[in-house]
Amino acid sequence: MPQSTPYVHRRPFALAVLFGALLLSLLVVPPAAADDGPGTPAGWTARPEGGGSAGQDARPYVYLEGTPGTVLQDRLSVTNPARTPLTVRLRGDGPAGPWFRFAADTVTVPARTRADVPFALAVPRDAVPGGVAGEILTVGGGEERRVPVRARVGGPTLAALTVEDVEVSGRTIRYALVNRGNAPLRPRLAVRAEGVFGTLLDRQARPLPLELAPGRRVELTEPWPDAPALDSVTVRLRVTAEGGARDEAAASAAYVPPAPVTGAGLLALSVLAVLGARAYRRGRWKTGTGAAAATAPASGPDKQPAEEERHLETAGAES
Repeated sequence: MPQSTPYVHRRPFALAVLFGALLLSLLVVPPAAADDGPGTPAGWTARPEGGGSAGQDARPYVYLEGTPGTVLQDRLSVTNPARTPLTVRLRGDGPAGPWFRFAADTVTVPARTRADVPFALAVPRDAVPGGVAGEILTVGGGEERRVPVRARVGGPTLAALTVEDVEVSGRTIRYALVNRGNAPLRPRLAVRAEGVFGTLLDRQARPLPLELAPGRRVELTEPWPDAPALDSVTVRLRVTAEGGARDEAAASAAYVPPAPVTGAGLLALSVLAVLGARAYRRGRWKTGTGAAAATAPASGPDKQPAEEERHLETAGAES
């Protein structure tokens, strides 16, 4: 009677049961169990609502669109995979930061839970039409996450630009540009300077290396390395931008020699001004004289008898 057969078949069965139990235990333990122990929760995320928990098909940023005075709404998903609750603080940041509104500035997310937190973007009534960017800053567990927000404010676009406070000092022209509209502008500048006897500077319109945001004022300088040593000049600035924005402004300045010859320089400058004015008037006088000569009746010997005849008639009348 064989006695070893049951013993031989019992051991592989026990090993199979043990291996199956181990495999089952590995399948039912979630990956989040690796975040063991109390303390700071790690691995939490904050992103726009939508997509899977691992970020599949998630929106890269929040996009909102509306007109001034409207309130735009969306949701933020905060996922806490840890075994302990996570408390996060919310606030807006960036140019659109003051527009953000939250039902609560602090939110507690339970362990192994995703919380969809509603928020709103209150567009001011005086908001400038165009694009504006911001971020939702979430801080929790000693870490922070940022969720980008892009908003488009609708409405008519107005392009308006002014050039102000033009000043000529030595070899530098100072001025200020102000964006008076509601659209970003890339201004172009043209400069022209006239002296007593003609044009001293003529720079064609060229783009300036800046973008002027709505309502922004910027002070700039324009170099004039070959400014005159002795002259009376008028400098005129012309600025243009897309959308039909344009403006002009001018300033005058007197260039005189240094202090040791200030008196002589002023005298020479006065002489230049007088000569220039006389030359201008002389040209106009010559033009007027020529016109008068062209319209006046011709005189000559054939006109003299008529004058003598009139004198004789007058003498006869007196006698």
